[in-house]
Parts: sequence; structure tokens; C-alpha cells
Amino acid sequence: MNDFSFEDMKQIKRKNLGSEVPLELFRAIRLIGMYQGLPSGGKGTTMTIGRKIGQSLPVTTVEELLQLLEDLKIGIPHIISSTERSMHIAVEDCFCEGLPAHEGQMVCDLEGAIMEGALSKIYNKRVTAKEVKCNVNGDERCEYELRF
Repeated sequence: MNDFSFEDMKQIKRKNLGSEVPLELFRAIRLIGMYQGLPSGGKGTTMTIGRKIGQSLPVTTVEELLQLLEDLKIGIPHIISSTERSMHIAVEDCFCEGLPAHEGQMVCDLEGAIMEGALSKIYNKRVTAKEVKCNVNGDERCEYELRF
């Protein structure tokens, strides 16, 4: 089987139901299916998936990446700080906003891994992402530390 590309994902021909699925279905897949159903909260799986997705995105600049994340309704990202070796990104209106708080839990590692994969491709160097704040943890927004 040939690999799918991000461009392949845009080929939607659902006549009756259209191109969108409810956020609660995405949440169920992520938080019930993966987070609760896989060992270690599915972190290894979501990180691998996210990196692969990020590398497949049709972006060549950080600005394009941030805009695409918003266009895909992943959230509204903005850079808090940036240096030669790191970047701190906040994501407002993340998929987890509004879920009940579970102190001590971070559930948006997929989004960080997507940024990690895309930035690795953009900068042509290894990038690591760590979620440092999450709405589910009780924080007011999700935030990521990315190190180059």
C-alpha cells in the first residue's frame, strides 16, 4: 500500500455528511480510545503519529505552520518567545478547552508532536516538543516548549 499524503486528505467526496466531524468524536478517539486505551496514556503512539503528520504538512515557514494549525481548527497558536535554540508556543481555543479539569494531566501531546514534526522539516534539524500547560490540567491555555 502506498503512503497517504496530506494532500490526499483533502480529497473529500461525502455528498450527504460533508467534510467535518464533531469535536466530541475527535475527543473520544483521543481521550477515550488512545489516552485511556493505550499503555502510558498513548503518549508514544500520539508522539509518533503527530511527528509524521507534522512532517507531511505543506508548510515551509513557521508562519505558514501557525496559520495552518488555525485553519485546521487545531487551535489558535502564537509564539510567546523564540530564541536560536527554542520556541515557546501558546495555543488558545485548543480541542481540550471546556473539558473537566484533571489536575496533573496533560493531554495535548499530539498537537505538540505535530509542531515538532513540522518544525523539524522547516529547520532541517531535530526538534523536541514538551507540553508545559494544558486546559485539562486547569491552566488557562495549552503551551509548548520546543527545543532545537
